[in-house]
Amino acid sequence: VSASDQQPLISQLRAQKGHGDRGLQPLADQLREWTEQGVRVSLVGRTQHQADRLVDLLKSYGVAGGILDAMALGELRDGFVLWSEGIAYVTEEEIFGSRVRQRRSQRQTRRQQQRFLEDLRELSPGDYVVHVDHGVGKYLGLQHKELSLTAMDRLHRRSAQTVEVMVVEYGGGDKLFVPVTRLGVIQKFKGAEGHQPKLDRLGGTTFGTKKGRVHRAVQQMAEELLKLYAERSAVRREPFEPTGTSYAEFEATFPFEETRDQEKAIEDVMADLEEPQPTDRLVCGDVGFGKTEVALRAAFRVAMSGRQVAVLCPTTVLAQQHYRTFSSRLDGYPLRVEVLSRFVSRSKQLEVLAGLKDGTVDVVIGTHRVLSKDVHFAALGLLVVDEEQRFGVTHKERIKKLRTNIDVITLSATPIPRTLQLAVGGMRNLSLIATAPQDRRSVRTFVCRWDDHLIKEAIERELSRGGQVFFVYNRIEGLYERAQRLQDLLPNARIAIAHGQMKPALLDRTMTDFVEGAYDVLCSTAIVESGLDIPRANTILVDRADTLGLAQVYQLRGRVGRSDQRAYCYLITPPPNQMSEESRIRMEALERFSGLGAGFRVATLDMELRGAGNLLGSEQSGNASLVGFDMFVQMLNEAVAELKGDPLQQEIDPELSVELEHYLPEDYIDDIGLRLSLYRRFATAVDETSVDELAIEMEERFGAPPPPARAFIRLMSVKPLLRELRALGCEADRRRVTLHLREDTPIDPAKLMPLVATQGAGWSLSPDMKLTRRYREEESGDAVDRVRSLIIELEPMRSTGREP
Repeated sequence: VSASDQQPLISQLRAQKGHGDRGLQPLADQLREWTEQGVRVSLVGRTQHQADRLVDLLKSYGVAGGILDAMALGELRDGFVLWSEGIAYVTEEEIFGSRVRQRRSQRQTRRQQQRFLEDLRELSPGDYVVHVDHGVGKYLGLQHKELSLTAMDRLHRRSAQTVEVMVVEYGGGDKLFVPVTRLGVIQKFKGAEGHQPKLDRLGGTTFGTKKGRVHRAVQQMAEELLKLYAERSAVRREPFEPTGTSYAEFEATFPFEETRDQEKAIEDVMADLEEPQPTDRLVCGDVGFGKTEVALRAAFRVAMSGRQVAVLCPTTVLAQQHYRTFSSRLDGYPLRVEVLSRFVSRSKQLEVLAGLKDGTVDVVIGTHRVLSKDVHFAALGLLVVDEEQRFGVTHKERIKKLRTNIDVITLSATPIPRTLQLAVGGMRNLSLIATAPQDRRSVRTFVCRWDDHLIKEAIERELSRGGQVFFVYNRIEGLYERAQRLQDLLPNARIAIAHGQMKPALLDRTMTDFVEGAYDVLCSTAIVESGLDIPRANTILVDRADTLGLAQVYQLRGRVGRSDQRAYCYLITPPPNQMSEESRIRMEALERFSGLGAGFRVATLDMELRGAGNLLGSEQSGNASLVGFDMFVQMLNEAVAELKGDPLQQEIDPELSVELEHYLPEDYIDDIGLRLSLYRRFATAVDETSVDELAIEMEERFGAPPPPARAFIRLMSVKPLLRELRALGCEADRRRVTLHLREDTPIDPAKLMPLVATQGAGWSLSPDMKLTRRYREEESGDAVDRVRSLIIELEPMRSTGREP
């Protein structure tokens, strides 16, 4: 059998790469040559979308439709020519390179995480949304709407088109219909918990006024952030010595295998210590995901270099826990570790203070006592702050003064909103740990009604395996009654009570005794929601869980499951008909998503605002509630970029009107929430690659897309290209394409005008920047083909000095 590979063609395609306007010309020429030689051609793509994309591209090179009909779907990496059979196979991977294949596993992981988040973020009718131009409205659902025909449509005898739209209600009952291709202009309204916004009026001025107030606030905040950043950048210190043998030995004593995220966070911190200016790094991760080990590695390196380390904790119990951990891990090294808290006697405190002053204490762990005026360090090099948001204003000010000239690592279990990472990331280094440790098992979660037998059995099972139990009821009134009820059910159990109105010394003692195993059951309010690390406590019961926020319940659930033992969480609620709709959904989410990775992401949805509040402060959180959190952050990012002299280009969301049915049919994706989520993700995709990945995900999930869905994907593929051209809108049918261009379009008028001036060339440009290209009706292709063809024609007309 006579055969050859496609190496010459691949070489030509690679050589042509970067010539954006005619990148596939060698392929088009080769296809024509084979056809003339009588060789049949089969193009192989992995999915229907990739096949459609290739066909669209080749049509714009004038490749005959007959060749393009021979598309095959399959997993073929290398093409070949069977001369004896007169057939040639060319694969998509040969044409575009192996990008898709190389990124597949990475893409799949990211996609699964994003899919989870997006599915949960879906809107429900009645939810509040924010339109970038019209303000706060109420989402009523999706509906199919027939577009009314224009005079031009009637002239060309076009039929009415059906599109899917999002319906948003505004003040006074006015309704706005947003095409699904433009869902990028809509954001879910996120304000302070329980805050119900007032609906804006279509055409009114209230939203503009609110945006003006927020704009002034973010300008001020951006200036403060940049000032802080400049002050920190000006400080210099001697870089720490590179890690040596002792560090490698210390690293090896870590009894667990580091997770991928944990490894990255440690690398980040180690790199920070080798820089000539001190770091201010925020290490953010779920409870029990290994943030303390990151701090330990840094503490070891700093202390072994002769500088002192202070670890600051919000509670005495946490300080004691960290003291035990640090003492155990640093045992055997010439380092002195001490603790400063109310539990330490006066004489011992004086001894520790003297050691800090003369440099004989290397690591001190303590509460805000470490911030007292009588604490003096010989050579403080590193400050580790655990859960900074739980400190008071005075203590935060003291931390702020300390952090300007030493290295600071802040540990936080409160997720930082992803969108805020851009603004904060420029001012503060950020490491995220979202991967669970290897041997961690998910917490099995049950939603149930109060039942004496069930509660007795759950507690007895935990105690029988040598464990401990949390029982949480978040009201002091009734807490003692519940503790008594538990004692009646379990006469031999040692039960302690803890709540925030107890004397601090008694509360600390109770908590410490529980940590040390003096009690079997801790009956408390939600004060146990963060901080405690008790590997033996692997069952938690939350009474009236329906009255707590999703984040709060999630944090409570995080108290258990800190070892390789299976942990259990019982959420005790009234019957479903006695709960609000919101509470029912929350409980279902917690029961359904009890997996490790899933749990963190569920909580992120609810905790984003809490994380934002901690970073922004109460006044700015109030401003965020005026326009919704996402828009506030967007405005903050723009203000920071502008002050840095690197202004962000204004986002454009082109309006698309094409003569082609384009939507995701209900019989293809019947879940309205999923459809809405996909519509939004497609509408906000930043480039063609993102659209490709989404299309592959959709096809893997729901099967080959039907014609309207294929048309929708093809249309979404050209949207990022229109955005690059700074096109506000695009109208297209088989006869013509009109682009509404902004004045800052990268298209060079000097290159465009000769075409416009040529009679019969089919080009026209109106004074208001509407560029129209006319086509002959007999040319093959549909409206989307025409749009892509025009974009390719405009590619050489871009001005190199005006790239977007």
